[in-house]
Amino acid sequence: GLSFYELATGGTLLRYAVASLFRVTVGFYLAVAVAIPLGLLLGRHPLINRVLNPCVQFLRPISPLAWIPFAMLWFGIGDRPALFIIFLASFFPILISTTQAAAAIHPMYFQVASNLQFSRFETLFYVIFPATLPSIILALRVTLGVSWMVVVAAEMIAVKSGLGYLIIDARNALRLDQVIVSMITIGLIGLALDSVMVRLEKVESARWKLEQK
Repeated sequence: GLSFYELATGGTLLRYAVASLFRVTVGFYLAVAVAIPLGLLLGRHPLINRVLNPCVQFLRPISPLAWIPFAMLWFGIGDRPALFIIFLASFFPILISTTQAAAAIHPMYFQVASNLQFSRFETLFYVIFPATLPSIILALRVTLGVSWMVVVAAEMIAVKSGLGYLIIDARNALRLDQVIVSMITIGLIGLALDSVMVRLEKVESARWKLEQK
């Protein structure tokens, strides 16, 4: 209790929590912006998929944390190596889920779109994206949790702020009480992030059922 009060009143806990959330948010959204369009492309174009899939399957099993030495070498110390690690942790799960969902769309929907003379943009907006959205949202929920775990590990090495850094700093000062406070804070924020994604998943599921009626 006293440790939490000490960290909270001094502003350290809030400042480091915001730093971690900032890194997760930026790295996660960068991965979303790249992985979803690329996944839709791979899912709907088998030739491109055959060319790029071996590279994707080769890189996917490599732990994002294994890239930390290279991230520090390429980007130095600061936010950029942590953002790179979070990007990698988020990118491949979203890419794989999006690719599989796009490839699994029933051909009948495209026949209907062709009969209605949909343009490519209309086909993407009215057929492909709605059909893949439930799978994408599920992937986003899982990936966000992974990103939150990875940022803590990356902050222990590559940056001088954030909850991961706070754990290492407290450990070096033999303040296990502050380590426990940091761990509880990480767990609570992770729970809050998952709750947001669960709500989003429920909203999308309700909308999808309504459209099916």
